[in-house]
Amino acid sequence: MLNSIIRNTAICLASVLLAFAYNMFILPMDIQNGGVTGVGMIISHVALKFIGPKSPLTNTGMVILVLNIPVFILGFVRLGKKFVARSVVSVVVTSAAMQWIPLKPVTSDPILAAVFGGVIVGACIGIVLKLGGSTGGFDIIGVVITQRRQFPLGELIFVLNAVVVVISGFTANWNTALYTMMVIFVSGKVIDMLHTRHIKLTLMIITTQGERMRQRLLDELYRGVTVLDVEGGYSHKKRKMLMMVLSHYELTDVKRVIREVDPTAFVNIVETREVMGLFYKDSPFKHPEQHKNDLEVLPDEHPSGDGNASAHNSGNEKQ
Repeated sequence: MLNSIIRNTAICLASVLLAFAYNMFILPMDIQNGGVTGVGMIISHVALKFIGPKSPLTNTGMVILVLNIPVFILGFVRLGKKFVARSVVSVVVTSAAMQWIPLKPVTSDPILAAVFGGVIVGACIGIVLKLGGSTGGFDIIGVVITQRRQFPLGELIFVLNAVVVVISGFTANWNTALYTMMVIFVSGKVIDMLHTRHIKLTLMIITTQGERMRQRLLDELYRGVTVLDVEGGYSHKKRKMLMMVLSHYELTDVKRVIREVDPTAFVNIVETREVMGLFYKDSPFKHPEQHKNDLEVLPDEHPSGDGNASAHNSGNEKQ
């Protein structure tokens, strides 16, 4: 309960800071929006130009609302109700804060506004994503796509937004579109600094407590473990080496387990470029059993293998 309160409070604070960035850096410079909001603006602009002011499509707010409905439904189906609930909280708090924070530019230089505004926007979005929510729109689409393909989320959001911005350049002003591109590029880089779930790590744990270590890791993580017999080159002492691949977010839990089981264990941690075979593409939002289809299954080690090399999946993952 306490963790939930802290998480939701942090999401609200990040959302207020996001509203500050919009009202103090982005909007005063007439920098456009990407994402679903940008799509809604383009539709309204085109409708006003070719259909006329009486068209319901010229109501930008209503168009944005309608476009967000299928996006949130997608988030509910693929990412769970908690993710959508936190996303709704973020969107509502950001919208309310934008009504309260004055629309006042911090700087008259659009480049400075784009760079520093992009940094703050990226930091806020990255924090909300790390806490298991989103700021709506393309954030949700990006998270869904990264479940299937291990792309850096910030780069993916940048590409999605860039498509919208380029289209808006043909319907509005190219100078404004290019400033907007600068904002989403900077924010995308900051998001990837904070949201590191796509980064995979390989751990090689050499320990004298091989069986205890194996059992604890399987009990506490939804990950496979390969166990090998090894021998010290100098001492000739027999030990076990446990090798596993996990996401960057799980590293803290694994370090805690290692310290509790064998504080003297030797651990080598390396960043993994690519994973092929049986690897659960974890989601921080839903129970692993709800994502059985997210497993990539290729010929690999299985629990039925020999005693020195085995791969095994437990039933639960730490959230």
